[in-house]
Amino acid sequence: MSIALQIGRGLNISEKQVAATLSLLQEGATIPFISRYRKEATGSLDEVQVAAIEENWKKIQELEKRREAILKSIEEQGKLTPELEEKIRACTEMQVLEDLYLPYKQKRKTRASVARERGLEPLAKIIMSQKETDPYGRAERFKNKEVPTADDALAGARDIIAEWVSEHAGARQTLRNLFEKTAVLETKLVKGKEEEGQNYRDYFKFSEPLKRAAGHRILAINRAEKEGILRVGIEVNKDDALDRIDRFFVRGDNDSTDQVEMAVEDSFKRLLAPSLETEFRNTATEKAEEEAIAVFAQNLRQLLLEAPIPAQKVLAIDPGFRTGCKVVCLDEQGTMLHNSTIFPHDPTRKWEESKKQLQELRKKYGFTSAAVGNGTAGRETETLVREAFSDVPELQVFVVSEAGASIYSASEIARKEFPGLDLTVRGAISIGRRLQDPLAELVKIDPKSIGVGQYQHDVNQERLRQVLERVVVSVVNQVGVNLNTASPWLLRYVSGIGPQLSEKIVAYRTEQGKFASRAELKKVAGLGPKAFEQCAGFLRIPGAKNPLDNSAVHPESYDLVKAMAKVLGKQVEDLVGKNDWKQQLRLEQFVTVERGLPTLEDIVKELAKPGLDPRGEATAFAFDERVKSITDLQVGMRLPGIVTNMAKFGAFVDIGIKENGLLHISQIADRFISDPAEVLHLHQKLEVRVLEVDIPRKRVALTLKG
Repeated sequence: MSIALQIGRGLNISEKQVAATLSLLQEGATIPFISRYRKEATGSLDEVQVAAIEENWKKIQELEKRREAILKSIEEQGKLTPELEEKIRACTEMQVLEDLYLPYKQKRKTRASVARERGLEPLAKIIMSQKETDPYGRAERFKNKEVPTADDALAGARDIIAEWVSEHAGARQTLRNLFEKTAVLETKLVKGKEEEGQNYRDYFKFSEPLKRAAGHRILAINRAEKEGILRVGIEVNKDDALDRIDRFFVRGDNDSTDQVEMAVEDSFKRLLAPSLETEFRNTATEKAEEEAIAVFAQNLRQLLLEAPIPAQKVLAIDPGFRTGCKVVCLDEQGTMLHNSTIFPHDPTRKWEESKKQLQELRKKYGFTSAAVGNGTAGRETETLVREAFSDVPELQVFVVSEAGASIYSASEIARKEFPGLDLTVRGAISIGRRLQDPLAELVKIDPKSIGVGQYQHDVNQERLRQVLERVVVSVVNQVGVNLNTASPWLLRYVSGIGPQLSEKIVAYRTEQGKFASRAELKKVAGLGPKAFEQCAGFLRIPGAKNPLDNSAVHPESYDLVKAMAKVLGKQVEDLVGKNDWKQQLRLEQFVTVERGLPTLEDIVKELAKPGLDPRGEATAFAFDERVKSITDLQVGMRLPGIVTNMAKFGAFVDIGIKENGLLHISQIADRFISDPAEVLHLHQKLEVRVLEVDIPRKRVALTLKG
């Protein structure tokens, strides 16, 4: 079976589409480029499908690498038979491959290896055949200095048989099937840890079929076990398990058979059950991690696609009590015009003076929006700003998430951008820029630090990094990047560019001035034809002489647009930003092998609204002024809120107090939903009702029902 066919069957995609996609990937094409500009080759596969093909391809490569290593190892031992090689080459799953290799794998010292060293393997073979009616008498012949009694000889022989049983691929698979269908996850509280483990009290005595265990519960239990709060195990019915294994090994009805049955039971208890328990816990954890990472990725995508407020001057404040509020004014491009500190809150409490300072700043710098960080003293500072500009209705006040801002402030990137500024001032600048263009600012922060997921520290960190980076790349290329204003940290995520080329592009721009055209990119040192092909369509040049340079139309299609304009008797400029000409054009006449209707339709759509930002524009939001802390809440209150985080079990909502409220999945809709994302998205503005307030545990339950 070809690799393309194998991948295609697993993903329900045709072999031809997979083969074309693999060919493009091997040529160095990126996922955004393939899904946007090579629809004819792939049959219009989207980014998710292209990424899935790439992942499956990598897994197959890993399997092949492991297969060859195993074959080489067994061959070097002189034990590779044609039958075994055929089985190994037919494997399509890593676990089955490892099962076949298990008997030949180099092992540390085991009870079985000790028994072999004492010369007991011949006895084990005799007993295993189950033809010997007097195994005890036969064992007498194997006594020696290290094996003083027949009982010792039989025990050693059983150790060898137990290892054979545990390494038998068929026995492992049948037991694996039992675990898959019937395994139960069980947890118990470690003695004396009740007070310390209150956060995990739902799991102090917990039992659930493993196949039905939700991912967030698996990760919570794993964390509790790691912290020494719980003991965790996976159990199957012992009698069922032994019945299944006995079918492979129990063939007689004599005293040797009794020895084999004893060895099988020992093998299950000591070798097979612990091994498969580890395997199934690992599998369950991997599945839970993938689910958590998928939620994290979904949340990150929504956060990065937050609407900007383009071309506006902004007042930005990083709130604080004792150390004051850091205030900065930014111009339309995010350049700092001013920074200072005000002290409106306790212990200094210069409220009126702080309002006056803000009013003076507006007179001087003319900002039209204000961004207030949502951290400590955020609500109080928001009230200050609203009071200060109560007579300026056109000025919008935004509460901006500070998640990750402190990490950015202390980062190498922030030090490069603002070498002479205190990190608290850098934080205020970041808050303001997050309002102006969330994507451009958030790409400077490690996605894991943005805080839009659950259990991000408990999942596979390398896998998390890979998935989140792919999300950033996807969003950056979906939105498009202004070539003349983008930072190197934003440019590096553009298809085909990367860290080194992004620095070279910015250096060229600094030395030569703004890019006049996309074609000028070819003058950047190190940016060759392939990189240009991959990146050009995702870069924008507002005000360029050729209007297509500020659109998603790829330079490779410029001649095609010219041909369209010629047929219509127009100039290219006459097509851009208009759609009154579409009905006059037959797209079929422009179809070629390389560019079919999907690409032509994309071009026509893009010409109508060139460079359209898919993010829309940000709108202001205000919390309920009655509520400042959890003690202000009453059951039944209806409050405005913003979704700050999403998980499979529900959504967390900021209602203007320190503690986020929980919208459990059962309280999100009047109908059944299996995922909060069916109804909600990150930073969605809602009106919620307070369902329950638990002040001692600092928990708030909310509902959208009714």
